[in-house]
Amino acid sequence: MIDLYHIWKQYQPPHWALNDINLHVDKGDFYFVTGPSGSGKTTLLKVIFREIFPTQGQIVIDRRNILRIPDHKIYKLRRTMGIVFQDFRLLFHKRVYENVAIVLQVLGIPRKEIRRRSFNALRMVNLHHKMWEYPSQLSYGEQQRVAIARAVVHNPKILLADEPTGNLDPELATEIMTLFKEINNQGATVIICTHDRDLIRYFGEKILFLYKGKLIRKETL
Repeated sequence: MIDLYHIWKQYQPPHWALNDINLHVDKGDFYFVTGPSGSGKTTLLKVIFREIFPTQGQIVIDRRNILRIPDHKIYKLRRTMGIVFQDFRLLFHKRVYENVAIVLQVLGIPRKEIRRRSFNALRMVNLHHKMWEYPSQLSYGEQQRVAIARAVVHNPKILLADEPTGNLDPELATEIMTLFKEINNQGATVIICTHDRDLIRYFGEKILFLYKGKLIRKETL
């Protein structure tokens, strides 16, 4: 499903954000990626999503080298993926509903189906009652949940999440992680970066440990 071959990424010499990463992720896998701040977790997600290019190496998703996809066709890859960024990237001039629905609009989904899916996604994160508010009217944690709803609304084959529960209380964090597990049980491949050891202990199946850009350990529970 996802294969990384000798991935290196350097932002500023002499330090490497990613250091010779080799990784195979099967379809339907559920991975946690953990490690101290600055270990390369976010960079790893960004190269898989092809938001950034590695300095060296190759990335193959569904038997296609994504680094060779022309920029004007990268949207086809993104259609199959959902991502929760650490900074959320919400559109603050649009309402909550519109932030979620825009993903389906881009895909050309019929309007009635867009309404149904968007409402259901917001209900999953317990924000359907705030669908007509603007992100600026929401708390930080609520904005985070809007970002999660947007990432899952189109039933992606691959779901990537960068600290998706970092600012949520333990009860809501557990609910969100349960949602990710449900999406995984439906066939999606899920990769989540987190510092939360309790969530890893409770939900973890496969765990990647990064340290200074190196994949130092891979465990299966």
